[in-house]
Amino acid sequence: MAQTITLTTDGLLLNWLKDVGDTVKKGEVIAEVEADKATMEIEAPADGVLISQAAEVGEELEEGAVLGEIGEAGESTAPSEKPAEKEAPAAEASADEEPEEASAEKAPQSSSVTEDGRIKASPVARNVAKEKGIDLSQVQGTGPDGRIVKADVEGFTPSEKPAAKEAPKSASAPAKGTQTWGKLPEEDVVVEDVTRMRRAIADNTILNFTNIPHFYVNREIQIDALLELRKQINADLDGIKVSVNDMFVKAIALTLRHFPNLNSHYYGDKIVRHQRINIGISVALPNNGLVNVVAHDADKRTLSDLAVANKDMFDRAREGKIKTEDIRGATFSISNLGPYNVDWFSAIISAPEAGMLAVGAGKKKPIVLDDGTIGVATILGATLSIDHRVSDGAEGALFMEELKKIVESPMRLLI
Repeated sequence: MAQTITLTTDGLLLNWLKDVGDTVKKGEVIAEVEADKATMEIEAPADGVLISQAAEVGEELEEGAVLGEIGEAGESTAPSEKPAEKEAPAAEASADEEPEEASAEKAPQSSSVTEDGRIKASPVARNVAKEKGIDLSQVQGTGPDGRIVKADVEGFTPSEKPAAKEAPKSASAPAKGTQTWGKLPEEDVVVEDVTRMRRAIADNTILNFTNIPHFYVNREIQIDALLELRKQINADLDGIKVSVNDMFVKAIALTLRHFPNLNSHYYGDKIVRHQRINIGISVALPNNGLVNVVAHDADKRTLSDLAVANKDMFDRAREGKIKTEDIRGATFSISNLGPYNVDWFSAIISAPEAGMLAVGAGKKKPIVLDDGTIGVATILGATLSIDHRVSDGAEGALFMEELKKIVESPMRLLI
């Protein structure tokens, strides 16, 4: 029985790495999709043969869209495959049998138009339509969920009564998350289009910072014992290097065991407390982008396991080969700017999470010892951002106190 390949996020289909009829293995990468914050590799869900491709390169797809199907050798293509070549003649034949006015009325009722009036079309289809001067509101889409694809535009014959008002309406509306500042300056400037990733970061930042009532709790944490333990661990490991960030991921996860309220997601009228502790980790990308990868079950894994898994995810993210599971399921997150020599900063919570920890650089500072003398210690600044709809200052303070205890007595990270 054929198995459907379903997209797990909104994205742009960049490339098919397998053709219809090719044999594939479960877990083998068969396509690449540009999601909001990373290029994702789509893996085959089972062994078999790729028997259909329901989306074309350059097509904008929504979460849940069917990319194709995997079946057995010799199995016929499933009906879900888009029939662009076959549907168009049938539609033209039926239109010829009806009065011209009835045919004109049917076009706007196409499923290619959403309830709020937006036209569902791939970027390639939009470009072709613009070049040919075709009004997309008159085109019948044959792609997934009625989406207009390239073949629909290339095979389109304009009616005698084109609706020429739709394009100016959509063109005049500013993109989500943007602000108009008047006419673009033309002298002494370099103008670049905003990338898909930067638009997504902008939109998410506005959404999260506007809708989440943030408050912050700061603590200084002494990390000399942590650094000494890290040195010993790395000396004993063969080819594996545990980072300070790995150790903080584990420390946060252990702290969350004591504060399950902060390991929750806020959904307006409901708060969902997660039984698993999955820590999202912010990763800076080479093109000035940002993505959060996820260390799943971080409280239960060894430091060496976390170190290997985290490095693999970081490498995939920076190489543009991220997997779906790499960025799914975070219940709480960390952002570490210590490598950039930052002392303190505050992070913006990633909705629907309830909190995020911002970690700065460890620096040598004078401290007062228990006997009243002055000593030197490596001090790190950490800031906890919390959603005030979920928690309050007292819980935030207690969370930071517990985190400080774990980090300053780091042998607990090995238990």
